[in-house]
Amino acid sequence: MNFAAPHWLLAIVVFISALLVAYQFSGRILDWIRFQSIGTRDYIADKLQLMMMDIPPERILIGQVSLSLGLGMLVFLLCLPNFAVGGIFGVISMLIGWILPRPIIDIMYGSRCTKFVEQMVDGLGLMSNGMRSGLSVVQAMGLVAQEMPNPIQQEFNLILSQNKLGVSLEEAFLNLSRRVVADEVEMFVTSVNILKETGGNLAETFDTITTLIRERIKVEGKIKAMTAQAFWQGIILMCVPPFMATVLSQSDPELMRPMFTHPLGWVILTVVVILEVAAFFMIRKVTKIDV
Repeated sequence: MNFAAPHWLLAIVVFISALLVAYQFSGRILDWIRFQSIGTRDYIADKLQLMMMDIPPERILIGQVSLSLGLGMLVFLLCLPNFAVGGIFGVISMLIGWILPRPIIDIMYGSRCTKFVEQMVDGLGLMSNGMRSGLSVVQAMGLVAQEMPNPIQQEFNLILSQNKLGVSLEEAFLNLSRRVVADEVEMFVTSVNILKETGGNLAETFDTITTLIRERIKVEGKIKAMTAQAFWQGIILMCVPPFMATVLSQSDPELMRPMFTHPLGWVILTVVVILEVAAFFMIRKVTKIDV
């Protein structure tokens, strides 16, 4: 009992200190919690609207909570009967599940923008041919909306719908550049708006933009091919620690048991997971080259 008292006293002191720190920074903590919950929910809702997916914010928040709790519970059950390890990695998995939707949405949005830019090559070529045959800009866009698949069909249909409701064509194009964030789209919108005010040959401008986009796609493809080897080399090196841990756990369970049962082993596993995640983002950062 004499030895237990200092431990209880230390725990009480740590608990009170944590409460005082939380109270001192309560404003910042609440702002951070709001940003990670309501802010993330609104961010995801806005991105989904840009991708023509209308999902209520309440359902998005329910999905976030379900993913977070579900992933944490799954990891906790997989770690049973070791409750301590399950609790630690369950909490980590819950945090990952809470943060995960935002980068997934960013990847989906980036993929949509990339696909739109790739479709612009055929779309602008179709518009150029249509305008040479006597069609107006609006009629040429309607032709693209009829002949081509999503997402360019959705975006051009939205521009035409806005124009029918009284929105000027220039403003509708500016809205397109806000929905699809890409240099090629910005170049297309700026060219159309300037030439409509000053006059000029839109068909030739579309041909020039098409050539630039096609060459840019070729350069990006070459860069991706050159950086793919370095990226996958890094991914393979990242897979070595979990692979070795799995092999040792199967071949010599007693040797690996302290890693999952001792507090020092838990600390080592946590550090390994953090370093693996940091390594992944570092590899992506190094192998990503903007054109």
